[in-house]
Amino acid sequence: MILIDTALQKLEEQGKPIRVGMVGAGFMAQGVARQIVNYTKGMRLVAIANRTLDTAKQAYEKAGIPDTVHVASISELDKTIVGQKYAITDDPMILCKSEQIDVTLEMTGNVEFGAEIAITTMENKKHFVSFNAELFATLGSILQVYANKNNVLCTLADGDQPVVQMNLYRFVKGIGVTPVLIGNIKGLHDPYRNPTTQEGFAKKWGQNVSMVTSFADGSKISFEQAVVANATGFGVLKRGMTGPTVEAGTPIDQAPKWYPQDQLLRGAGVVDYVVGASPNPGVFVLGTIDDPMQKHYLNLYKLGEGPLYCFYTPYHLCHFEVPNTIARAAIFHDTALSSLGKPYVEVIATAKKDLKKGEILDGIGRYTTYGLCENASAARAENLLPIGLAEGCRLKRDIQKDTCLTFDDIELPKGRLSDKLWKEQYENFSK
Repeated sequence: MILIDTALQKLEEQGKPIRVGMVGAGFMAQGVARQIVNYTKGMRLVAIANRTLDTAKQAYEKAGIPDTVHVASISELDKTIVGQKYAITDDPMILCKSEQIDVTLEMTGNVEFGAEIAITTMENKKHFVSFNAELFATLGSILQVYANKNNVLCTLADGDQPVVQMNLYRFVKGIGVTPVLIGNIKGLHDPYRNPTTQEGFAKKWGQNVSMVTSFADGSKISFEQAVVANATGFGVLKRGMTGPTVEAGTPIDQAPKWYPQDQLLRGAGVVDYVVGASPNPGVFVLGTIDDPMQKHYLNLYKLGEGPLYCFYTPYHLCHFEVPNTIARAAIFHDTALSSLGKPYVEVIATAKKDLKKGEILDGIGRYTTYGLCENASAARAENLLPIGLAEGCRLKRDIQKDTCLTFDDIELPKGRLSDKLWKEQYENFSK
């Protein structure tokens, strides 16, 4: 949005920056900190909360802020912010509750913890911006209910592929072309990858090994496409999506021939992905239009004769674009990606290996399960277990490799907010 830079410049000139409190200080969060501190006018990263204080301090130091104040209460935090200093804390809830913070930015990737941050933030009448596709794919619909109730925004952040897809979808729809497939471009998909196989890559890039594993085993792309589906009302053509694999470097403008054209033209829209196409890691939208004159123009503009036209964005820039979402929320009251209403697609837990009765599931991007997209109607008909709730569950029976788990197969841990919210979501949208 080109409006954002001038709006932020105006806030800078007025001395009224958007005050951001960030929860999480990992690899991607450190990039966000550097981006806001050094390159985003009209915005101030006033506080970072992280369970390890040294990591929060390092995030500021890497952004060029050597001096920070450790705070342990809301009053200490507020005093620090008013004094134009930078706060670090191991208590994220004081960020969610402080009146000196305008937007809470959550960067953890953890469903249970992310849910706690989201609910506390919104109940304190503050916008919630998140980089947590896992949270939104699992609980996005009920989080939007809480956002509406508190008259605040709940949005996934720009930069990662879901919102880049959403921006492209809105553009295509805005020019009068009907989107029929929203797609993600990946370089690798192997559901049996685990933290041992991905350890070297994670160390090379300084990333969390479980997160890297979720990229490789397909869980992450499932979360990404699920949140896009739930923001648009789209579905999937089959469990796990079709996910064609093409020769490495094949141009994405050939995508119309990789998917069942008749189904796309007749259906209500689907999300999907492709492995191997270029530009990787970009995103694409297939759209159609009936207007013969507009079709003539699209052909003139090198998009072909149709009936499917391929639009694409050749990159996603992750932390570079996160401030755009914060500004869209705080200034324009516009969400980058939020749930449309009921869940349309879920990400279900599938056994990565043979599992034994009594075994404790270890969650996303680890050794026991991988995630697959499934239409929510089918997932509920089969009582399937969302992978976002799988961590910590105890198996009640043996499960064979590649079997989709159900709620009947497991015992949930006691006292989790995420389970309570999921039940609330199911009951709210099953009426």
